[in-house]
Amino acid sequence: MSARVPHLDLDLIARLRTDLAAADFTVTGVLDVLGPLASSALLREQPLPARRVAGASNAPAATLIRLFTLGDPVDVSEVDVALPTLRATGAVDLGLLDEEGDAVVARFDVRPYAADERHWWVVSDLAEVATGSPVREDHVLGIGGASTTLAAWTIRRPVGTALDLGTGCGVQALHLGAHADSIVATDLSERALAFARFTAALNDVHWDVRDGSMLEPVAGQRFDLIVSNPPFVITPRSGEVPLFEYRDGGAAGDAVVAGLVRSIGEHLEPGGVAQFLGNWEVPAGSTWTERVGGWLDGAGVDAWVVQREVQDPAEYAETWSRDGGHHAGTADFDAMYAAWLDDFASRDIESIGLGVITLHRPTTDREPFLDLMDERGPVPLAMGEAVWVGLEARTWLAEHTDDEVLDRAWKATPDVTEERHTLPGASDPSVIVARQGGGLGRIITLSTVTAAYLSVADGELTPRQAAGAIAGILDVDPAETEREIVAFVRDAAKDALLVEAQA
Repeated sequence: MSARVPHLDLDLIARLRTDLAAADFTVTGVLDVLGPLASSALLREQPLPARRVAGASNAPAATLIRLFTLGDPVDVSEVDVALPTLRATGAVDLGLLDEEGDAVVARFDVRPYAADERHWWVVSDLAEVATGSPVREDHVLGIGGASTTLAAWTIRRPVGTALDLGTGCGVQALHLGAHADSIVATDLSERALAFARFTAALNDVHWDVRDGSMLEPVAGQRFDLIVSNPPFVITPRSGEVPLFEYRDGGAAGDAVVAGLVRSIGEHLEPGGVAQFLGNWEVPAGSTWTERVGGWLDGAGVDAWVVQREVQDPAEYAETWSRDGGHHAGTADFDAMYAAWLDDFASRDIESIGLGVITLHRPTTDREPFLDLMDERGPVPLAMGEAVWVGLEARTWLAEHTDDEVLDRAWKATPDVTEERHTLPGASDPSVIVARQGGGLGRIITLSTVTAAYLSVADGELTPRQAAGAIAGILDVDPAETEREIVAFVRDAAKDALLVEAQA
């Protein structure tokens, strides 16, 4: 039998919203109560410092932290003070709390969330830090690393229609509300949809919430933007591993992500964008670019995939065996670990890639571009603008010839620096690189020719003009110099190390 869900009583939810705001139960309000030490410990799933600080405070936000975040029993009288409009009885009627004598305990997690100066509350099942036990298979996940990563990489430009595919408790849909006129949110889990509806009501927003598997609920529809934190975790089908709904799509290997890559383009308007997270298997003797590139063959969409992490089968097994509240050294953990190793061995999997997939439907009948990048370094917390700039640049480059690139004036952006590494005693550098300060933080190795071009890329000369001068100075073939420079310009311009000079 499925676990309970919160009740969708709009009047009581409005009272809850009023009380949470009055209590300053916000991201900054919680940080003010807990302080940096306890807040950081809580992020590491260590509740003791937060429990000590919140227990010593009379602030309404401290009471709500003890109740909803830490899962502690709290006296009814204290809850009535923290929620003066709803009161404990109203929270019980909403299904958020259960009575235990003179105290109440939380059934669900109500958590503040913020981004881009917007503030929300997200409702989900209680985390393991609050329950002290592994989660159920129908657990509805709250705010996690995957959801915040996707939100950070999503393009935040105004759109008419948006789809949150596999919405869970509604985190991505909340973000979409800032720049989409209408939002469809779908999920296969009825429990997840109940939480999504409650989250929407608590934040006084409207979504078209639909149930169904993957793209089935939007058959025949197209959108300007699709985002998805899909159930991408590669899960053994042998029975030893819990089939958590929030991470398992019910298919073997990486078939869920592969199917999404192949089919999601049919649901994009011309110029539309889809962004989602994914995992992919790399069999022995193959590469990740062959694997993911094969999914995109004939898909009819531009593709920009950034691999952010690579794990071997043992690392992957350890990561996901711990997920859900299981601990190393227990019989359950060891059984899951072994099941993952056996599953990967059955397909001769050598490594597993994790990354961000951005797809774009061209507005013309040109050949789609394919860009598969391995970039594992640190990036800014908000990548959406860099993704938008990169997507626009890649689209322009795909639609223009090398001659057009050579005849356009480019300039290096202010965050690009050049580094020269010289061996002791050597007169010439052995390595020259261009380093990007923002965005993906790309590092491009330069040759003598491309270093010379970058040094004059100030918007005054076109690459063709610069190539002619460089070829003369270095006494090299002009045609080969142009080919080398245009390849560099294409590589650097796609990630905004070079941009068009303003007229």
